[in-house]
Amino acid sequence: MHHPSNPVSTRICIIRHGETGWNAEKRIQGHTDIPLSETGRAQALAMAFNAAHHRFNAIYSSDLKRAVETAQALAQREDQPIKLLPQLRERHFGIFQGMTAAQGAALHPHAYAHYVARDLDYDFETGESLRQFAERVADGIDWMVRHHSGQTLAAVCHSGVLDVVYRRATGRPLHAPRDFVIPNCALNWFHFDGQGWHLEAWGDRHHLSEVLMEPPE
Repeated sequence: MHHPSNPVSTRICIIRHGETGWNAEKRIQGHTDIPLSETGRAQALAMAFNAAHHRFNAIYSSDLKRAVETAQALAQREDQPIKLLPQLRERHFGIFQGMTAAQGAALHPHAYAHYVARDLDYDFETGESLRQFAERVADGIDWMVRHHSGQTLAAVCHSGVLDVVYRRATGRPLHAPRDFVIPNCALNWFHFDGQGWHLEAWGDRHHLSEVLMEPPE
């Protein structure tokens, strides 16, 4: 029976970029434009191989190098261009960018307390608050859904972006501690319709075997 009111669903496979040298050092990158490491490039190729049995109507990427390089592996395999979407950038971590969490705790204990508490309105003095960041990510997702209604997309981005999308799709609040891992180069499937954001499959990384530890942002 046909239900004309059923909303059209748009599927997006959201992929965290491959590992960088700063990920391995557990250094907070934010908007700092760090390229993939050799490990990250290998992960990106493995991811593209894993994604090969899916067809994408478009491939989007954050405009930061680590995401674009990861998207390139997929785009070459699919013979498609990469569309850059700055809304898919990692959160701007202000005074914490370039530091490890331990350095942040030692140098900026006040800021570190806000970071650990997941304070929604703290912006690292020169960065983005969690609330602002989540709104930016939602704007980017909504834009893709509006422009690709009923299609299947790939989007390469960052752990912070996936954190926001995962929480919204599963009803977890932004301020709750992160109780899920966000592996580099895993395939994470969501669909978006008139009823909201839905998680289909999380963390498909059988292509990566044991190469991965989970670094911070």
